[in-house]
Amino acid sequence: MATSGTCSTNLVTCNADAYMDSVPLIAITGQVNQAMIGKGAFQETDIYGMTLPVVKHSYLITDINDIPRIVKEAFYLAQSGRPGPVLIDLPKNVQQARTQPVFPKETSLRSYRADPRASELALNEIIGLIEKSERPVLYVGGGIISGNASKELRQFAEATQIPVTTTLMGCGAFPETHPLSLRWLGMHGAAFANWAVNGEYHPAARPTEPAKLKAAGADLLLAFGVRFDDRVTGRVDKFCEKGTIVHLDIDPSEINKNKPVSLPIISDVKFALGRLAAMVKARPLQKKFTAWHKQIARWKARAPFGYSVTEEVMKSQHMRDHLKGREREVILPQMAIEMLYELTRGEAIITTGVGQHQMWAAQFYQFKYPRQFVTSAGLGAMGFGYPAALGAKVAFPNRQVVDIDGDGSFLMNIQELATAHIEKIAAKVIVLNNQHLGMVMQWEDRFYAGNRGNTYLGDPERRKQIYPDYTAMCQSFGVKCERVMYLKDLRPALQRMLDANEPYVLDVIVPYTEHVLPFIPSGRTVADMIWQA
Repeated sequence: MATSGTCSTNLVTCNADAYMDSVPLIAITGQVNQAMIGKGAFQETDIYGMTLPVVKHSYLITDINDIPRIVKEAFYLAQSGRPGPVLIDLPKNVQQARTQPVFPKETSLRSYRADPRASELALNEIIGLIEKSERPVLYVGGGIISGNASKELRQFAEATQIPVTTTLMGCGAFPETHPLSLRWLGMHGAAFANWAVNGEYHPAARPTEPAKLKAAGADLLLAFGVRFDDRVTGRVDKFCEKGTIVHLDIDPSEINKNKPVSLPIISDVKFALGRLAAMVKARPLQKKFTAWHKQIARWKARAPFGYSVTEEVMKSQHMRDHLKGREREVILPQMAIEMLYELTRGEAIITTGVGQHQMWAAQFYQFKYPRQFVTSAGLGAMGFGYPAALGAKVAFPNRQVVDIDGDGSFLMNIQELATAHIEKIAAKVIVLNNQHLGMVMQWEDRFYAGNRGNTYLGDPERRKQIYPDYTAMCQSFGVKCERVMYLKDLRPALQRMLDANEPYVLDVIVPYTEHVLPFIPSGRTVADMIWQA
């Protein structure tokens, strides 16, 4: 809910975030009195028109008797089909009127088909393609989670023994601890997942020469509940260039939008995967894909997610300023996340802000369940992590909920510490504090000769001090906070944070010299992937 004017315009970002990530959201905004609309009244904004590109549907209520129907329609629209945000704008005079509400028994909208279902012919065609394939891959996204199809996906994958890779929004749709899991792919995804989809290439001898294929990737890509986002595909015309692509999605507008495919299918993904699993169970495949599994195992062994404490890190002025002779006790951000995974046994709900920490959280925390990883993926809205953690903790008070955040992202909504304290919401925060906007800095290092465009967040005149001081800031909000600088102190500090039955912030000092790897530069291909430091 938001008032008129600035509050409703602030809500535009929330609508855009939900729209990009297909999240059901009802936004109710205040509006000036109907008689003042269009006259430039105090706090008048055309929020209906302003949000049209980033909502699934909008309503401006002009008759109080329309409220029951519109509210029921809004919830139906937001949750059915491809989920998304719906905005209801309420003028002040409508808010203050009185009536006896009459709710409709059913909601039906002409020309809106919420649950299209794939034909048996189309599903049989998928089975036929699998039987002809030697190197199939399931490429799945957030559509699996929003469609509540994780169980059906697992049944189908296990019945066919097809490896599964996900998008960032799809993390948890298939257990990342499962032998068939390829984790997630794309710009900062697993090297082995990118190779499985696109093939592995020898580096080009010269910039003008094309890279040569070393090992073939997928000859069949089953793309279910995905939209071929640029952060996944890189140069889209080269994405799975040698494979046959099946694209199954509930939203017709996504079909052939980014990537032309061989077999497009518009369907509810839960229904389609359920039927496919039943069909394979009734008539098991004769293919075993043994050679393909061996190739993937070699790729996994060769290029797992990893990190190392380099001499460059220990010798950096940043670490010398803060560790003061104990550089070998440096904490890498990856270490903190890996240790959190171990201490929580992989059971925590993880939220993130946006930046390097977001990528490391997805790399080093293995997600087993849908909705276990809550992040702003499509819009990349910094400041998302802590408010999301508060919401998750309210929804699941008995679950451990941890926001893995960066110092830049956490600062953008730090006032929510007051919400946590006053409302007694025991969500935890790990701030991976490198005193920089890390992801932007990484691009500065890679593409702009290290030139800094205001990405240093500390105090230039007091570089040996951590700025701002989160311990003092959290104390002013009445929230416990602890700073950790040395590796030997990290595990007990994490345990104290997890044991606390109240909001808790752990300020972990990490080097800014770390880059997120693997890394496929924007608009490039897997042949250009940087996967080793």
